[in-house]
Amino acid sequence: MSTKKAWLIILVSLIDDIVILAVVIGVLWYFKVKLPIWAMIFIGLALATFIFVRTWVVLPSLRRKKVTGAEGMIGMTGEVVTSLKPNGVIRICGEYWNAKSLDGDIETDEEVEILGIQRLKLEVRRKVSWEQ
Repeated sequence: MSTKKAWLIILVSLIDDIVILAVVIGVLWYFKVKLPIWAMIFIGLALATFIFVRTWVVLPSLRRKKVTGAEGMIGMTGEVVTSLKPNGVIRICGEYWNAKSLDGDIETDEEVEILGIQRLKLEVRRKVSWEQ
């Protein structure tokens, strides 16, 4: 997710804070409650701090990779159970899945990386090893 989109989501989520602040100010005005200026400044700074900290905590969670469903499986590693020529079966986290190799034939016991999912068939390639 792009940074601009993440900040847009956060700005839209701030609308409820603005509404709450408007309601509080409206209630104080309706009941003719007089607050000293230092109290208004303190309340404003406390609310601004709360909103800033909450926003700072939420932003990284918007950028995180999805961990559930089909999107969560992309990038995971599995082990070939039956040779992929190009179709076969792989095991991921103890589950068996039909798979199609996008990287040529892959033999049994090799590690593969999931690139995508087409219906209930995983599209995989050999896991790239950086060790030489």
